[in-house]
Amino acid sequence: MAASILLIDDEEALVRSLSFALKGEGYRASGAHSGTEGLAMLRQDQPSVVLLDLRLPDMSGMEVLQGIRAENPDLPVIMISAHGDTRAAVKAVKLGATDYLTKPFELDELFHVIASALERQRKDDEIAFHRHDSLGEDGWIGTSPAMLRLAETLGQIARSASSRVLLLGESGTGKTMAARAIHRQSPRGQGPFIEINCASLPEQLIEAELFGAEKGSYTGAHQKRVGLASLAHRGTLFLDEIGELPLAVQAKFLHFLEGGQFRPIGANAPQSADVRVVAATNRNLAEDVRQGRFREDLFYRLNVIQVALPPLRDRVEDVAKLARMFAEQYGREEGRPPIRLSDATEHCLRHYSWPGNVRELRNLIERLTILRGGALITPDDLPAEMRSGTETTGRAPIGHSLADTERALLEDALAEAGGHKSRAAEILGISRHALKRRLHRLGMED
Repeated sequence: MAASILLIDDEEALVRSLSFALKGEGYRASGAHSGTEGLAMLRQDQPSVVLLDLRLPDMSGMEVLQGIRAENPDLPVIMISAHGDTRAAVKAVKLGATDYLTKPFELDELFHVIASALERQRKDDEIAFHRHDSLGEDGWIGTSPAMLRLAETLGQIARSASSRVLLLGESGTGKTMAARAIHRQSPRGQGPFIEINCASLPEQLIEAELFGAEKGSYTGAHQKRVGLASLAHRGTLFLDEIGELPLAVQAKFLHFLEGGQFRPIGANAPQSADVRVVAATNRNLAEDVRQGRFREDLFYRLNVIQVALPPLRDRVEDVAKLARMFAEQYGREEGRPPIRLSDATEHCLRHYSWPGNVRELRNLIERLTILRGGALITPDDLPAEMRSGTETTGRAPIGHSLADTERALLEDALAEAGGHKSRAAEILGISRHALKRRLHRLGMED
């Protein structure tokens, strides 16, 4: 089902135009023109994201935010402010708002902020769902030796408040969950956890996203933007897909790592932030250094503590348990009885190589729940490659490079989505920008 967006703003023309634009992007949209009306609609419609203006005729946006948080502490709320309200918007973020936009804003910026909020919410829901049956309190499912070792390692790392961590692993192995686990158990656990996917933004916007920008400092900078480094002060800054960080930004990020100082685009004076940096990648950064695609000095600054996350094929003991947990989750979400797995089906799942790791397993169970909710799943219900009985070897099949595997995943997702890139990105659990960058890197634009 499409995500539902509730707009709370007293400008009726703005609500109408944004609702039209959001529906064009595949969202469901509804509008309220006062705080009281918005809170009433919130209780009735249970939206996926709220766009909330700071100034309303009957109460302030801050009061509405407090009302929303009382009703639903985890609902993503994006504040909308006028030019003079930027400080109030930043304060709202610190008080629990997910992000903010300053009028006037571009539709692309709106879509990006909403997509980011939905993705963070999806990951938070996944962590919360697994927490009751996990290793400790950090959303880890599994009792395999590999996962027990990982949980112990993350706990040891978390005791340090500042050591930099580089998380390595294939796509879908849970690097974001590992970063959150480190943050939650660390002395910074009460501070903010701020995440940026380095592949999800156009190259020219990544620096502004990280360090902020003054109004008018570049084309399209219609308002002052506070960078994520500032928002992560006294918390953790997580850079996913760090290997996609452009070389020009790598130099500035290295300067930030060395002294904690940065200069927003167009600013006259440097600023500082006290953050712990956790980075993650599914690429071979050492090889990228040799090829000149990644700075050697930045690599060594990031690689203070390195953690390799095990692929799902290296912890096959956990596959059936994960599948059952996802079946319960998606059964509740879809309002249908959970699927049941036959012994033969579980055997097939345990002996499949899982190139997409836990993300691939989750997508499979979601798809089966939608198509076969409540049914007993037999091997005939599985994709052909999962019925083949491919033995798990503990490594990717010989002759298949990481690029080959990634290309196959992209081709499968595009085929399933009928060539629609936004839907393919959703299937893969990445942003549309990240999909386009991967297609470009692999020469698959056409």
